[in-house]
Amino acid sequence: MTGRIAFQGELGAYSHQACAQARPGFTPVPCTTFEDVVEMTRSGEVDLGMLAVENSTYGRVADVHSLLPKAGLHIVDEAFVRVHVNLLGVKGAKLGDVREAHGHVVILPQCALFLREHGIRGVVSSDNARAAREVAEAGNPARAALASELAAEIYGLDVLARHIEDQANNTTRFLVMSRTPDHSRRAARMITTFTFRVRNIPAALYKAMGGFATNGVNMTKLESYMVGGSFTATEFYADIEGHPEDAHVARALDELRYFTSHMNILGVYPADRSRD
Repeated sequence: MTGRIAFQGELGAYSHQACAQARPGFTPVPCTTFEDVVEMTRSGEVDLGMLAVENSTYGRVADVHSLLPKAGLHIVDEAFVRVHVNLLGVKGAKLGDVREAHGHVVILPQCALFLREHGIRGVVSSDNARAAREVAEAGNPARAALASELAAEIYGLDVLARHIEDQANNTTRFLVMSRTPDHSRRAARMITTFTFRVRNIPAALYKAMGGFATNGVNMTKLESYMVGGSFTATEFYADIEGHPEDAHVARALDELRYFTSHMNILGVYPADRSRD
């Protein structure tokens, strides 16, 4: 299978790594922002989009979660990428030379312990691969980047310290987005992702969630977001195990609809094999 897949960042970013892992036959297309990924996918300029949604150390990528409900796209796959953080420096540099490490705001907390132990100051960059490119261009041994080994290969940098992430299981979850939904696939383990808003009645959320418990549906994620900057309007984002056509899932979703003013299924897709 071939095509074009957009991702946020520059070549060598972890999102680039996710594209290579999930869609090895596709040509990766770098984008500056998540919004650019969505727009290129929605317009048909690319076939698919790759969006990072959460990291096991850092937590959720808030920009993406707020973007998904209004993106007009559909989740067709998920990919769990083991994120190995590496300290990359110019050719010939040593670990002791480094005074600054540049990386995305999400990656800095993932290796905070290593940076502190070595007296290295973290500096925020818009993208890890961009940080690697700029370090290569600057040629300063005191300046390093926090990025993938793929970025080191692309920009001709040395790996001064390998796998410096604080958590041994540091993993990022990505979603593969498409203009058209695909609910036809079946796998031993399926995931359904949706958003909803509860009706303005007492205990509406409690009652809406009751259908999942009584029907034996495992909800793996439930998060809330303010809508339009209002403290009274809340939207919920949820992941459940199962397919909407499964009898017990269908019953649970029917109960949910009764207590909600809005519900939108964002995607039905096979669970990644790395999912616990």
